[in-house]
Amino acid sequence: MTRAADCEWGAFSDEGPWTLERDRIRWLPLAERLRAAARAEVPSLTKPTKIPPGVRVISVVRTLGGALLPWVIRKRRKRFASSEASRADVSLRLRKAAERLGPTYIKLGQIISSGEGLFPPELVTEFKLCRDQVPAEPFETVRQVVESDLGARLEDVFSTFETTPLAAASIAQVHAATLRSGEEVVVKVQRAAVDRLVHKDLRVMSWIAPFLVGRIPIASLANPPALVELFAETIVEELDFRMEAANMVDIAAMLTELGQTGYVVPRPHPTLVTRRVLVMERLRGFNFDDVAGMKNAGIDTKAVVRTAMVALMEGAMVYGVFHGDLHGGNLFVLPDGRTALLDFGIVGRLSEERRLAFLRMMVGAIANDVKGQMAAMRDLGALPPDTDLDAVIRDLRLDQPPVDPTSLTGEELIAEVQRVVKALLGYGARMPKELMLYVKNMVFLDGAIARLAPDLDLLAEIATISMMFTERHGERLGKELGIDPNSVQIDMDGVKASFGVDSRTDQLTYSDLQARRRTIQKRMRDQVGR
Repeated sequence: MTRAADCEWGAFSDEGPWTLERDRIRWLPLAERLRAAARAEVPSLTKPTKIPPGVRVISVVRTLGGALLPWVIRKRRKRFASSEASRADVSLRLRKAAERLGPTYIKLGQIISSGEGLFPPELVTEFKLCRDQVPAEPFETVRQVVESDLGARLEDVFSTFETTPLAAASIAQVHAATLRSGEEVVVKVQRAAVDRLVHKDLRVMSWIAPFLVGRIPIASLANPPALVELFAETIVEELDFRMEAANMVDIAAMLTELGQTGYVVPRPHPTLVTRRVLVMERLRGFNFDDVAGMKNAGIDTKAVVRTAMVALMEGAMVYGVFHGDLHGGNLFVLPDGRTALLDFGIVGRLSEERRLAFLRMMVGAIANDVKGQMAAMRDLGALPPDTDLDAVIRDLRLDQPPVDPTSLTGEELIAEVQRVVKALLGYGARMPKELMLYVKNMVFLDGAIARLAPDLDLLAEIATISMMFTERHGERLGKELGIDPNSVQIDMDGVKASFGVDSRTDQLTYSDLQARRRTIQKRMRDQVGR
């Protein structure tokens, strides 16, 4: 079988419905200018104003206030049996309010829903419901958007176009269709007027956020204004599908340059891409959660997880580009075991300075170089430029032998978490967009290991991946960091310490790690419930 010509430079399916020629894609040269314009817009959208920004703020405040006031009253009257019950109640109320407020708030909820470990579990659980409960736009509205953007009647471009969407999300929905020339495609169509609504809502969020500081338990290190800023940086780039299509091409090319053969990116159409419409190749496979189906088809689910971990790290460390929104709905596994990546609206792009900082952070983690990691975190923007790193290390007790968290009581665990969070906030710590996206992806992959490879030996896997990185990229990365790559040795005792186990541990499966986590969580819940 002859592979399509564009497989020489991009991670595409072997036999595509069309062949992409990068220098002849008419929308591709626009992407960088559009991306720069979107980034430049964020400061004005997120700058708090003294005067309420327009009429929209009235409905938002009324909806949020109506949702939260009963919770505030019950909390003040101590009507909740536990803090868990309180968080569950406020999370439910916030989710329902987001659904009433529409696409922008639903999108924020969807991002939070992928942040297990970054946000309270009750909030994550509630907002996961936002993924499946977004009503579709009426088909006539979809038709109007498609015909307006493509400049032709639907029937002149497509021989079939399914009126019921395959999926409906906050910003857009996708429909199966067939081009007049016979190719099966998926058509992503932006919701009508969502661009204008998002811009209004970001201004409203930025006005409301300062009033929520310290009042609602949203996240440990992302106070409401910081969360709005991160959200704005993310969502503004999703409002023009020409940027998303360019992301598809860039990541497909990056995966091929890395020699990553385990991923496939659907081809965007070379001419049928506009601000609000994206026509792409249709791919089919197993849902990422269909473990039984994959195993019955002879697919190595451990290899699927390993591919995901390596590609994410390589993309960030070597090229500074990675898919920024991994979750079950954005991935499926082809019958040949390769993973199809979908939805490129959110992509992490590290500047060269930040890519090198990220690289230093990862090398520091492998070598257990604590100060090197802290310096890299500072250069990534997670700490202010003038931060006294030695003081941070002392205050966080990173210069002391690690303590096995399962050896602590619930009271000690809570006190330790509070101490660390207070110290970080005192130093002005924040979560830069790119780091937030990367951590969110790692959290997703953490859950994927639980489903696809629970008996994976994490210690052996880390050692194997580290050696592979050194072999494949050691010379290049050594030059970039000005170090001898052979001098960087993985400190397995430090790796073990990061998991909270002592140096005598020879094996740590994911099931073992989950058991440890359950022990820690139960002790903390029991302590809070007293």
